Amino acid sequence: MTLQQEIVGNAMQMTVVSLQSGQTVYCEAGKFLFKTANVTMETRLSGPSGGGGQPQAGASGAGGAGGASGAGGGMGGMLRQAMGTAMQVGQRALAGESLAFQYFTSTGGEGTVGFAGVLPGEMRALELDGTRAWFAEKDAFVAAESTVEFGIAFQGGRTGRSGGEGFVLEKFTGRGTVIIAGAGNFIDLNPADFGGRVDVDTGCVVAFDEGIQYGVQRVGGLNRQGVMNAVFGGEGLSLATLEGNGRVILQSLTIESLANALRKAQGGDKQGPTGGLFSTNAG
Repeated sequence: MTLQQEIVGNAMQMTVVSLQSGQTVYCEAGKFLFKTANVTMETRLSGPSGGGGQPQAGASGAGGAGGASGAGGGMGGMLRQAMGTAMQVGQRALAGESLAFQYFTSTGGEGTVGFAGVLPGEMRALELDGTRAWFAEKDAFVAAESTVEFGIAFQGGRTGRSGGEGFVLEKFTGRGTVIIAGAGNFIDLNPADFGGRVDVDTGCVVAFDEGIQYGVQRVGGLNRQGVMNAVFGGEGLSLATLEGNGRVILQSLTIESLANALRKAQGGDKQGPTGGLFSTNAG
């Protein structure tokens, strides 16, 4: 069942989802805006891969024989499910993501739910056909059909330590619609159209499909020009590299630049005239 949704607005977009009777969509906690009265809301720690995307009908009877067998082998199945949920929650905690998901199901006819991101910017609906996964920056996820599985992808140790934002990525698999959000305006490109590779500010990457290889490289070498790039260029020490043949979505506004602009407007600019290596983030 295809998810019917419409993205509306300009500077701060939102998505309005029309649910058919019995259809379920889930979101990260904090992304929900409104719903019609016939849409039920349930908050759970488990993602679609850890308990299913559909609300657990008859959960109150799970202690019976039917519930035990449905859990996958009595107490053993319940324990495995609990351990799986704990692992998912642990991954999301390490990634700094929301610990819970909210599930919305329409009952008794068509229902409507509204979602939005947390920053001024665009939203995008991605259609997964089951053949390619999608990866997104942390906090890009807004909502998805219950047939789309949400996971956390940890990049390699060296890449992660160098890249900052690139260490943890959200991963989406399965079939269905997933809705993401970013800051500023989006641009879609394919590295294959630019010689096979593009170098990007690490904070500008919103999402890419698994046809893209993601990495991080230093801005220049340990020489005079490399130091000038890092200290005065405003990019720090690293750039994200995107290689291959696939779809990439970039954003025009980074969270760091927005935070720096707000601090400066409040008279608390900690970046100074050089930016880059010498910038600091006030807590």
